[in-house]
Amino acid sequence: MPQKSDTPVICIVGLGYVGLPLAAAFGRTGWKTYGYDINKKRIEMLKNGEDWTHELSSEQLKKTQIEYSSDPAVIGKANTIIVAVPTPVDDNNIPDLSPLTSSSAAIGKHLKKGSVVVYEATVYPGVTEEICSPILEKESGLIYGKDFTVGYSPERINPGDKEHTVDKIVKIVAGQDAETTEWLAKVYGKIVTAGIHQAPNIKVAELAKALENTQRDINIALMNEVARFCDRLGIRTSDVLRAAGTKWNFLKFSPGLVGGHCIGVDPYYLVHKAKELGMHTEVISAGRKMNDTMSTFIERQITKKLAERGVSPLGANVLVLGLTFKENIPDTRNSKIHDVIRKLTDSGCIVSAHDPELTKEQVQELGFAYGSMKDGPFDVIVAGVPHAEYVKNLTEKDFMSALKKTGIFYDLKSIWNEQKFKEKGIAYLAL
Repeated sequence: MPQKSDTPVICIVGLGYVGLPLAAAFGRTGWKTYGYDINKKRIEMLKNGEDWTHELSSEQLKKTQIEYSSDPAVIGKANTIIVAVPTPVDDNNIPDLSPLTSSSAAIGKHLKKGSVVVYEATVYPGVTEEICSPILEKESGLIYGKDFTVGYSPERINPGDKEHTVDKIVKIVAGQDAETTEWLAKVYGKIVTAGIHQAPNIKVAELAKALENTQRDINIALMNEVARFCDRLGIRTSDVLRAAGTKWNFLKFSPGLVGGHCIGVDPYYLVHKAKELGMHTEVISAGRKMNDTMSTFIERQITKKLAERGVSPLGANVLVLGLTFKENIPDTRNSKIHDVIRKLTDSGCIVSAHDPELTKEQVQELGFAYGSMKDGPFDVIVAGVPHAEYVKNLTEKDFMSALKKTGIFYDLKSIWNEQKFKEKGIAYLAL
């Protein structure tokens, strides 16, 4: 294993939202840093100073020293390999570990004696030691625990967040033994100023990561259930939350669509592991069910209001603003606003979509018709994702100008002023 006196040589495997900021941070330390990704186009763009995730600007990329490569041979040049690949679920919400197992196989083929392999991907407890480590051992021909060791350090990157950057977030580290944990504390301690938390073992670190997002998922599920309750009562959820939020210990969560590749995915990893252990996850599963059905609830709110205003959903002209899974990023993976569009389309609505983070071609590649505010008047405008460009540049007057007199404005995140719409006879809906 690397000795305390050794100089870390880093290789980041996977250069997405997690891997690239991490590589950039290490690239500013003076330590030799390699960035490996199987996507050759991604590598070429990074070499040209372009980051399609918008996590780093061209200027930021210029200020770091990373040797980019799509050749896995660079893995063999490092003594510390950090794995930052995605861990999605399949169509049945079963964990898909194929990116993790395939990257482990590639690492194993180039793993050198004395290396440490640390995983950052969200997994259920046991994956690092029981699934990944045997693959590394098999492919390398080295002995696990003797010739190389493994560790786990969960990523905590929040895409699009320019305040909570990698250096400002406490880093959890755990190795299979004390020496590996100390090495990881040294390595990550070089770039993280917020502090290092040494977990007692890898399983604790794995579960801690999954729990972080599961906790948020459950709290949002509670707010979504409250939103449905408020809808039945005919009162505004935002008014209730504003009132409840005046108490010092009230947790300020909001209702919404839970998509992306963290909060809406990670709980399923715990559900899966619990089933293996013969345990049923009552609360976690209920939270997932609530959040996964919110697109149906939103579609029903809209079609019900159309009927109340004497407009048939068949042929109703709808514009959806925002297609990414959260604001101010270009990532559309597992975006639940897509489900809203599909359900409205199934109801007979003619739906077009717009997103300032995407080109017209990208919108169409997702399978949606491209549209904009200029294409009105619309029966319904759904402000689905509050990108800064929308919030800063679009007013209530702009929306009303693009709506019919019998129009509906759906303000999913309660950003705009309800009263201004009501004054002009426009129906206003929100979660």
